[in-house]
Amino acid sequence: MEITIARKRIEKQKGVVVLPLAEYRKLLERAVPEHWLSGKSAKKLDILVENGLRDLKGGKTIRANSISEALNAYRGKNGR
Repeated sequence: MEITIARKRIEKQKGVVVLPLAEYRKLLERAVPEHWLSGKSAKKLDILVENGLRDLKGGKTIRANSISEALNAYRGKNGR
């Protein structure tokens, strides 16, 4: 199999990396850190997620494009 990539495209993207598929998959697996919670912190997170999903289903969430926009909407909604 022959692959052709234009030189201008390589220069624009600042290089190309060629890896075997197995090595690429290993890199992908290591790219996302894994954190396992246990005990009290795991239970607190479970409750936080449950409450958030309940609020989402109940229509109690705010749509915003940024955190500051969400905070402003929340303050206006709650009179703060």
